[in-house]
Amino acid sequence: MMSSGSLKVPASTANLGPGFDSIGLAFSLYLTVDVKRAEEWAFSHESALLAGLPKDDRHLIAAVAKKTAALRGVDMPPVEAVLKSDIPLARGLGSSAAAIAAGIEIADRFADLHLTDVEKLNIGDQFEGHPDNIGASLFGGMVCGVSLGKTAELLTLPTPDVDLIAIVPPYELKTEDARNVLPDSFDRKDAVLASAVSNMLVAAFMKHDYETAGRMMERDVFHEPYRAALIKEFAPARELAHELGAYSTVISGAGPTVLTLAPRRKGEEIAAAFRNQFADCDILQLNVEANGPVWQ
Repeated sequence: MMSSGSLKVPASTANLGPGFDSIGLAFSLYLTVDVKRAEEWAFSHESALLAGLPKDDRHLIAAVAKKTAALRGVDMPPVEAVLKSDIPLARGLGSSAAAIAAGIEIADRFADLHLTDVEKLNIGDQFEGHPDNIGASLFGGMVCGVSLGKTAELLTLPTPDVDLIAIVPPYELKTEDARNVLPDSFDRKDAVLASAVSNMLVAAFMKHDYETAGRMMERDVFHEPYRAALIKEFAPARELAHELGAYSTVISGAGPTVLTLAPRRKGEEIAAAFRNQFADCDILQLNVEANGPVWQ
């Protein structure tokens, strides 16, 4: 049973266009939690991005850890945690999934639960409602999964050999607001197209065919046609990225972050062009993170 440790959990993007609530990809932004046993729950935050979050057991990490232990019939011992993060909140970069993954990992180690990967996934899916972000944060790399109610299924895909460039706008877009613009249903023709495009996307990534994957990423039917109007950077970013040879540009998760996948060694040029055109946004050059949570 662990008494102290340092945990690093990766951020993630979800959907990659048509892989709606199913495909996730971990990348090189991180939540770091220095944690030790304590008499009572206490959280402190060393990053400005985390300002305003609860400092007691109302914290999401505490809620997840206690629930995870309770599912095994175990009382979760209180911990004191110091958090650092470079994952922007409410930007479609998996900040909540990283916190949920951290809570599961902390419960596993500090309550001595010995959870399997399947159990971790199912617990995370119950909190998130879909396995894309949480799967990527728990296991790293690219994942594809489905939520089946009380359980989820997840497989890892080959890690893409691409450059990632993120445009992070200065405004938030709550997931609830981004979901409210989506239709309640689709007709059969659109549903068939959406399913086929998503199938082609997965097949292309399996074959490392990033040109085809890029075309499929930009043929989403499920959400991007409805969310595009909420993110003013999206359309011009996609146009500019194409001019510079990118594979594709999509909305990261529910947005407002815009994510571009590009051939290796193209990322720096595209990032520079984005900084010139979107001066009020943070432009991040990122790498795919192959690993999930790491304890030190």
